[in-house]
Amino acid sequence: MSDSKSQGTQPGDGGSRRRSAARLAAVQALYEIDMSGAGLNGVIDEFLHKRWTGADLTDGEGVSLPEPDGNYFGLLLRGAHGRQADLDAMIDGALSGGYSVHRLEAVLRATLRVGTYELLDCPKVPARVVITEYVDLTGDFFLAKEPGLVNGVLDRLARTLRADEMAREAG
Repeated sequence: MSDSKSQGTQPGDGGSRRRSAARLAAVQALYEIDMSGAGLNGVIDEFLHKRWTGADLTDGEGVSLPEPDGNYFGLLLRGAHGRQADLDAMIDGALSGGYSVHRLEAVLRATLRVGTYELLDCPKVPARVVITEYVDLTGDFFLAKEPGLVNGVLDRLARTLRADEMAREAG
């Protein structure tokens, strides 16, 4: 597997927009797997070769989305899908008010799983970038309190999973 963590990150090259699109696609694909029971490899193939290819896709504000970074999409989706039980336990520990990940709406659950995976296994991406990306993504799907919930959960997890990074940032 290529090192997608270091690809497409130069300012002005669209790499960050392609990564944002990869995050969105990973959340959508994980949601599809969760809801339909579709197979991982089939969903990856469908997203990369059919759904996102040549499509005129826009975000919640009508801004045209680039084609996702396919390597990063695959990394996020495979990681979030493959470590789902571990991720769910972490998310459960970060939720307050007696909530569990399984009581959350399916898109919100997929968002938290992919975001948690990225915090856990993609240390080259700053925690604040991860949190901001998934809060923004949640805002494209929900208008109420859900972006705040994602912010709170991912922030709590970042303080545990990336304690040194978060301490340096705070101090």
